Amino acid sequence: MTEMDYKYTLLSSDSEDCQKRPFLFHVDNNNQMNLFAVLEVRKDNYRRWGGLPCFRKAKVYSIGLGLTVMSLVMASYILTGDKKGLLITPSPYQYSTLNKPGLLNSHETDLSFPFNLSSVRDYTNMKLVIKTITSNIEFSTRQLPDLKDLIKYEQHMFSVIPSTFLPNFTNPCWYEEYTGNITADPYGTNLYALYSKRFRTVFDYLRNAFREHLYRQGNKYYRFRCLPYFYIIGQPKCGTTDLYDRLRLHPDVRFTTFKEPHWWTRKRFGIIRLSEGFHDRYPVEDYLDLFDLAAYQIQDRSQLNASRSQHKRNIIIGEASASTLWDNNAWVYFYENATAKGEPPFLIQDFIHAVQPNAKFIIMLRDPVERLYSDYLYFGIANKSADDFHEKVSESLQLFESCILEYSMKSCVYNTTLNNAMPVRLQIGLYIVYILDWLTVFDRNQMLVLRLEDHATNRKYTMHKVFDFLSLGPLTEQTEAEITKSPASNTRRQADKNLGPMLPVTREILRDFYTPFNAKLAQEFKNDSFLWEKKSKFM
Repeated sequence: MTEMDYKYTLLSSDSEDCQKRPFLFHVDNNNQMNLFAVLEVRKDNYRRWGGLPCFRKAKVYSIGLGLTVMSLVMASYILTGDKKGLLITPSPYQYSTLNKPGLLNSHETDLSFPFNLSSVRDYTNMKLVIKTITSNIEFSTRQLPDLKDLIKYEQHMFSVIPSTFLPNFTNPCWYEEYTGNITADPYGTNLYALYSKRFRTVFDYLRNAFREHLYRQGNKYYRFRCLPYFYIIGQPKCGTTDLYDRLRLHPDVRFTTFKEPHWWTRKRFGIIRLSEGFHDRYPVEDYLDLFDLAAYQIQDRSQLNASRSQHKRNIIIGEASASTLWDNNAWVYFYENATAKGEPPFLIQDFIHAVQPNAKFIIMLRDPVERLYSDYLYFGIANKSADDFHEKVSESLQLFESCILEYSMKSCVYNTTLNNAMPVRLQIGLYIVYILDWLTVFDRNQMLVLRLEDHATNRKYTMHKVFDFLSLGPLTEQTEAEITKSPASNTRRQADKNLGPMLPVTREILRDFYTPFNAKLAQEFKNDSFLWEKKSKFM
């Protein structure tokens, strides 16, 4: 096997400009990488040493380099008098705001990391970080991509999904010619079926029912295909699971085979294997297979309607991958024409709008401060505590500050490298950044934005808003009670409850960080409840 090594280079049209920026670490001797730069993976032939003389020369160079480094280290100690931050080895956690002279008093110069936020001095330091971030907030508009550019990157998807759909169906549905052997297993290669063994029973049913739902015309067979009419989207730990569990009890609503396919955000791109230089994609056909069970029921209902004169309510299909709202983290690996600002040229909503411009979206949000703590508790693995959360918030805020001093706010929100580096997911709570980008392609009347706090206090109210938004028919009292009065889903685990709330100082720092974003959200929707300062009024 040929030996290879990987070099990471900056995706920039101006290499000289990149050289002027402060680099945070080295990948190898010849290539420097900024922590917040968009990365590109490239294979080069492995360089070998060409014999003993070369080895000796390298050894001499190494000794000389070592002596030089030691000299510089000693000079750094002498000149600075501070052994906690070396001049020649900047840490990714040493940030400009905290190192600017004049910002702090002389007794506030101990800036070692990590901060002890419980002290008044370090609380002041973090306030400066927040001030730097909020002073660099700018809500800019994005340039919409052309359809031909979208097709370029998703040619197969656009060849499978038609541009027009069958009339008299709420969902975007169509008949697709089936060219395979009708006696073969149509789901044998479906990656969802292969990797989700707990849904084996459902796929077994689909296999058995497949042939009876094929439509034959002449010598050709056709299968009934549908996309979702609506999407439940939002952020993790904002109540999307509870909304999904309640809405699926409605007799006219059907969902995918399982709750969160994550196809638009992750499976569409597949599993990235940088070490082998390729990735596996879940084809759009695999995604469409997840709607087959609901499509069979729609198909049967349409045949029933055709035989009767009275009107029957339509069954509608939904999808509930919360990540659809925010997760664009794979863009750096697949879109070559990255913008100069480091912002993604294409977003998830661009592709959804291109294939189904009339889709509807239910967005569930929550106080971003509480959401972040709940997210930490739910996805954290070990050593969880209020103090640990405290420190992780500090690290993440400083990383975000370092990014926003160099790049636009939007590029920092969508920066995959930054998102992976932050110990807690601060960016997911910046709701307005994502929603404004969704509003560039979808009309506001196609979105229903709900708050978890309202849903928790009056489920009947929020569920009726959802029913009206989706134009669902009336319910019996028994069914409505079952939907609105059942216990909440996916609540906090008892072990996490025992950890108690976050520290008051952490809450105050996060409140300051999220306030300008919440204010913009409240302004955009003309609803002060999105400030999360008091209980909302049911409007």
